[in-house]
Amino acid sequence: MYSKVKIAGHPVHPMLVAFPVAFYTATLVCYITYSSNQDPFWFRVAVVANIAGVATAVLAALPGFIDWLFIPKDVGAKKTGLFHMICNVLALICFAIVAFTECGKWDEVKPVLGLAIPLTVIGFGLTLVAGFLGWTLVQKHHVGVDMEHQPGKV
Repeated sequence: MYSKVKIAGHPVHPMLVAFPVAFYTATLVCYITYSSNQDPFWFRVAVVANIAGVATAVLAALPGFIDWLFIPKDVGAKKTGLFHMICNVLALICFAIVAFTECGKWDEVKPVLGLAIPLTVIGFGLTLVAGFLGWTLVQKHHVGVDMEHQPGKV
């Protein structure tokens, strides 16, 4: 078990990643909805979800980075973890750019999206790849898995 940031023996990073994934998904869906119906309500929901996604991604990244630092250099999990981290950081950058550019349009009657949808699509795609790599860390490399308590053991 490589996870160093734990609560009651449970790794913190996997507990937190669901939040940015959910907020990133809501951001993309709400921007697409706004683009199709021009109702500013959906634009504002997208902006709020985007900011929440960026904030929770930063929060989830901290224990993830600490865990990655403690993975031994001579195991495959280190390289997989690096690619997982790079994809997540690039996704975070995409969503942060969108949050920064769209936040100022909050009070506009019909905000123009510009690059919001393409950047959120790219960020969402990177998040999917990062999720696949994260699951590889768990399934293949057993990162965050308590090897002392196997199924069938009490």
